[in-house]
Amino acid sequence: MTKTIKSTICRACHAQCPLLVEFEGAMPSKVYGDKDDPLYFGYTCIKGREFPAMHLAPERLLASQKRRPDGAHDAIASDLAISEIADRVSHIVAQHGPRSVAMYIGTNGACDVRTAQVGMAWMAALGSRMIFTSITIDQPGKMTAPALHGTWLAGAPTLAHADVWMLIGTNPIISMNGGLQVNPARALKKAKERGFKLIVADPRRTECAREADVYLQCKPGQDVPLLAGLIRVIIEEELYDKAFVARETANFQRLIEAVAPYTAEFVAAHTGISSADLESAARLYASGRRGGVNLGTGPNMAGRANLVEYLGKSLMTICGHWLQEGDEIGNPGVLINRGPAIAGTPGPVPAWGFGMPLRVKDLGETAAGLPTAALPDEILTEGEGKIRALFVLGGNPMLAWPDQIKTHAAMKALDLLVCIDPVMTATGELSHYVIAPTLPLETGQPTIVQEMVQGAGSGWGYPVPYGRWADPIMPVPAGADLIDDWHLFYRIAQAQKLQLNILPASYLNPMLGRDYAVSPDMSRVPSDDEIWRIMLNGSPVSLSELRAKASDRGVIFDRPIMRVEARPEDWTGRLELGDLTMMAELALVAAEPAEPSPGDFAFRLVSRRLNDMHNSSWHFSPKQRRRWGYNPAFIHPDDAMRLSVKTGDLVEIRSRRAAITGVIEVTNDLRPGVVSMAHGFGKNPGEHEDPRSNGASTGRLISADVDYDPYTGIPRMSAIPVNIRRIEGDGAGKG
Repeated sequence: MTKTIKSTICRACHAQCPLLVEFEGAMPSKVYGDKDDPLYFGYTCIKGREFPAMHLAPERLLASQKRRPDGAHDAIASDLAISEIADRVSHIVAQHGPRSVAMYIGTNGACDVRTAQVGMAWMAALGSRMIFTSITIDQPGKMTAPALHGTWLAGAPTLAHADVWMLIGTNPIISMNGGLQVNPARALKKAKERGFKLIVADPRRTECAREADVYLQCKPGQDVPLLAGLIRVIIEEELYDKAFVARETANFQRLIEAVAPYTAEFVAAHTGISSADLESAARLYASGRRGGVNLGTGPNMAGRANLVEYLGKSLMTICGHWLQEGDEIGNPGVLINRGPAIAGTPGPVPAWGFGMPLRVKDLGETAAGLPTAALPDEILTEGEGKIRALFVLGGNPMLAWPDQIKTHAAMKALDLLVCIDPVMTATGELSHYVIAPTLPLETGQPTIVQEMVQGAGSGWGYPVPYGRWADPIMPVPAGADLIDDWHLFYRIAQAQKLQLNILPASYLNPMLGRDYAVSPDMSRVPSDDEIWRIMLNGSPVSLSELRAKASDRGVIFDRPIMRVEARPEDWTGRLELGDLTMMAELALVAAEPAEPSPGDFAFRLVSRRLNDMHNSSWHFSPKQRRRWGYNPAFIHPDDAMRLSVKTGDLVEIRSRRAAITGVIEVTNDLRPGVVSMAHGFGKNPGEHEDPRSNGASTGRLISADVDYDPYTGIPRMSAIPVNIRRIEGDGAGKG
């Protein structure tokens, strides 16, 4: 049989790694990385190498599904499904107004910008602003902190131009996030060969922690004392950049006073980190001329997400670790228009208290978007403005949202729940319609997603002007009735006689992108080429040039060098080091006892990622399940001995909200008193849940009504107080 090799990009996550796929006839037989790629150098992970197998999975839906009154689903023609959905939406809006229709864009929804942009255009045409995303239940501080602190327009240095880096509660070698670039293990190795220093703080000795020059194994949920303590040492020892602070910041004295209680002794009592290690980390970080700080889901989900990210930005600022006048910008832009590279900040802007308010918990729009954790309340709360229809794009709320119990009630209460998903997920089981889409290797796509994340943290995005176009390499299965995801919203708009105005994805700031928006001819559905031209309208490198130069493999484009410009002399913006809300919150933390009374809850459950699998999706691949097909409950050997459990034993993990059953995995990587589990596993409440097959839903342990952020609404989703007990008579453990 003839063998052919086709080149593409992985779309399992935002990293978009180049893949070479060997085919025997029409079937993919082998997948590996492209070693000749000038940026990735052949890197792939198992999720990418298994990506073509997703297209052939027996669980894949080859037709859309409609829910029967008894809860089961039957296949339905996509044309009929879209027509029925459009009619139901029109009826709901006529009765209850456009606010009654909401959209949720999950993490996978960001991996296909076409669907998100067309979906948001449809919501705008409908008149609804009820668009929620995964940001506010993942890392909301990434958006709120720059608003409070001010955005440095020149940006942060890339890894290649940094001397020192700090990672707190993030593990880029596994997650591909966190500023260590694509192919993160290789990039880190190369950086360390030239003397780069790495500081890692995490309750778990992660893959990144093993490479750290200083590793701080802190207690879960104690990131605020850690960061405040680091800042205090740097200020007290006068290691900060005095000229930058004097020239570019405001209210430094407020910060000095706010961190004063965070002595080395205070920090040691709260975090478990010795005074010597704290001081060593502070001195090492301050010694670098250029550096970065990245905080992950751990600190953002463990309470006080706004404050921890704010302190991270403040740590960079007092050390002057931002690009300065004359510095070269690593990537001036290929598919995304970079903002002005000015050595200055416009200053802080509102992080909340603007836009449209919600009806519950005094929450409303924030710099991170509408609070997703409050969406179930918006569905369940009766009265004017109640959400009655929900469209889910690239997400699985039943396994991803906090407070699974309340989420379950909300999903069941909807008049219309529509999911776009290639398999029947936990959310799909409750949906009135599940729209079966084409999969990525059946469509074309450029490397725009990796460029879009460039502002999310230090060193995020491409460090050079890299771009790539991937043509479809697999056909749509014969006899299947599938649509591209974005067709759903476009064709609903057609049925409703609505005119769409679609913003391009080439501008991160929608205000700037308005001049490049396109109002297409609604009498027909645009071709794939036409929709990508809309998405890339106004991009520095056009779709035609991208296809001509970068269809076979990635290319580093010859873009004009961009250097940081000086700010005008009359510039008034300054980075805010003493935001009053953040300083007040810092004072509250300083008043907290070192050992909060845990009641009956002796453990803290922290979130994590598994190397082989995605949280909440594609759990059925045999190769990806080869180690664990579930989410083990990792604990320290000392805790295992105290609980009289061993690897493989079943345990009850109980919070104030509920209990789940976990499977013990004993490891030396954790602090004692910590249990580490991936979220996004398990089944719906009331369904049979096999912890050794489906795993367990940690979202069931969380209450959205207790210990939640008053602005973004995110509840405590990590560092959750829990108790653990062995389930007697299980007898299934391994030695």
